[in-house]
Amino acid sequence: MAGTDEDAVATVDDDALYVLTAVLLTPAKFPSVLGDDYPEACATLDLAPLAEGYGLVLGQDGEGARWTVVIDDVSLVAVAIASWDCGMEHELSPDERTVVAALPGWPLDVAVSAPGVPAPHDPSSELTDRPPLSPPDTSTWGPAQRRLGADEIALQWATWREQIDDSEFAPSDGAEGAKAPDDAEDGDESGDGADRTGVRRVLAEARSYVDTPPPLGRVRSSFATGDARTLRADGPGWSLVARTDDIAFVLLDEEPGEVLPVGRGPELPGLLEALDKMAVRPS
Repeated sequence: MAGTDEDAVATVDDDALYVLTAVLLTPAKFPSVLGDDYPEACATLDLAPLAEGYGLVLGQDGEGARWTVVIDDVSLVAVAIASWDCGMEHELSPDERTVVAALPGWPLDVAVSAPGVPAPHDPSSELTDRPPLSPPDTSTWGPAQRRLGADEIALQWATWREQIDDSEFAPSDGAEGAKAPDDAEDGDESGDGADRTGVRRVLAEARSYVDTPPPLGRVRSSFATGDARTLRADGPGWSLVARTDDIAFVLLDEEPGEVLPVGRGPELPGLLEALDKMAVRPS
């Protein structure tokens, strides 16, 4: 995760925390690098998976130590993030009554630091009774890197979609490999080594979600172009990204660096429609 520009730096309290960035932790929108679903992401931070969710405020104290302040005022954080995304300055100043926890460390990578204080470092063990949070290891292919890859596809759908020739793969039950994100391990770019069996397993597990709802956040729906929706589904060892009016992409833990497109065919449209109906949506 990239931090916000330095213009977003503000103070919650002159003596407490310099705010660098913030993220939402809700059933519909959470840092997927932390888990396949909302409860798993919350468990990473030792938080109860409240339906309303949380806001995570990442910053440094006056000594430069990293802290993650968890607040229950989700709308406050959402407004700040929206302002920063539009390039506007916005001071994020949570009320002390909204603070749920102050956790040492950062659970995500932050690319900026507070000016005028020491470089970011973990707080002294004397200041906290728990180990500092740290970002998941994404240096090698695994669940965290797989989910980051799915995030990138969802954000850059048009770029990924234009690489795919619909005639190159069989509808719904087949796939060909596509080039993985640059920071993933090298995969089989030709697609000859793509695990079609793995894709069928993912589609079967995704179908099972329709009949037996999975944990909150396993299936999420967000805005796309026109009347379409962007769907994101995750499960043990896999991630799926799709547009309700188009194809899907599958990433597998057992296929390092591979992105496997799935054609619409006769089955995928119905599956995507059913998943969209039961998915969690931003409020």
